[in-house]
Amino acid sequence: MEVRFNHMQVSPGAMQAMLKLEGFIKTSGLDANLYELIKIRSSQINGCAFCLNVHTKDARKLGESEQRIYLLNAWREAPFYTDKERVVLELTEAVTRISEQGVPQELYDRVRAHVDEVEYVAIIMAINTINAWNRIAISTGMFPNQD
Repeated sequence: MEVRFNHMQVSPGAMQAMLKLEGFIKTSGLDANLYELIKIRSSQINGCAFCLNVHTKDARKLGESEQRIYLLNAWREAPFYTDKERVVLELTEAVTRISEQGVPQELYDRVRAHVDEVEYVAIIMAINTINAWNRIAISTGMFPNQD
């Protein structure tokens, strides 16, 4: 595998825009562990090996268990996630696959039972940000480092 080009060197402004999104999320009050679950689940759906490698490591650093990381792609059948995490993961899937059915009102209502409007926006921004990172990594040919 070979990286097509280094997008950070080619377009520092684009990188700065992405880092501003990350900065917003970090100051939004969104739980860091929940953000890592969002990043991992979106990256699983999008097939972004680079991002999966980075964010599973980051989740471990935050104290996330191996079991919860390994079972994230089967979260519906695994009893290790809170009700809030479950609706956020479902929302993550819906937004990542937005062209399939949008975000149904019923899902929105279930998410809002756990979060206010401000946190809802932070979650949506988190989902959109990791989807953008996935698309950048995949389209520029990024792959996990051997470490």
